[in-house]
Amino acid sequence: MSEDVIQQVQDAVTRSRKWAETGWPVTFGPRNVEVSSLSQAKSLPKNFVFRQEAVNYWNQAQLTGNDAADSGQKALDALKNGNFAAAENALYFCQFIEKPFAEYAKTWLPLYEATKERLSGR
Repeated sequence: MSEDVIQQVQDAVTRSRKWAETGWPVTFGPRNVEVSSLSQAKSLPKNFVFRQEAVNYWNQAQLTGNDAADSGQKALDALKNGNFAAAENALYFCQFIEKPFAEYAKTWLPLYEATKERLSGR
């Protein structure tokens, strides 16, 4: 497998582990208060009604990102060992895990689709 695919998977693993840190625009409450990261959610005033919802959302993004990254690491190991079927399976699982955040994270689904196409053409 080419080094560029391995690098793309490595980059995705790194990005996935930082979802809650780098974040994306998400709004909470009827006033649509934007809270774009876990640190921003934690820094909201304690009396902000939707603080806990924002913290929970970003905690879930962090856990989900780490789970996807763990599967991505399995894909990376499989690619390095020439086990393309295992790599494709692990990348499939990454994009499955990402689904609740896929609209914003855009990490695993595009990589899975591109890699699947490359693997089928080898």
